[in-house]
Amino acid sequence: QVQLVESGGGLVQAGGSLRLSCVASGRTFSTYVMGWFREAPGKEREFVAFRSGGGGATAYGDSVKGRFSISRDNAKNTVYLQMNSLKPEDTAIYYCAADRSFGSSRSRSAGGYAYWGQGTQVTVSS
Repeated sequence: QVQLVESGGGLVQAGGSLRLSCVASGRTFSTYVMGWFREAPGKEREFVAFRSGGGGATAYGDSVKGRFSISRDNAKNTVYLQMNSLKPEDTAIYYCAADRSFGSSRSRSAGGYAYWGQGTQVTVSS
């Protein structure tokens, strides 16, 4: 069982930056693929980014590519999402997710993750 706790959300003006953190329990964090998803009101959960367990593979959703960056510190059991040049349409609840099985397509899907955090709200004002 893996428990995930996100932090770092908040209110920011358009063009600003935020860094989200997600701390995972457990001793095998480095073996898990870690992902970030977001869900805006009335919309489906959207893939934001993933980073594989070894850190060698990363991917981003088209809407955040070039603005967001995912990183991980396996020694701290933590994955980060650096969000720059934020836009009002980035407003959503952001969720951290983890799974032991990695796949370049699978890890872009919410169904590819067994463990989820409680989410952190990000609001971008115009």
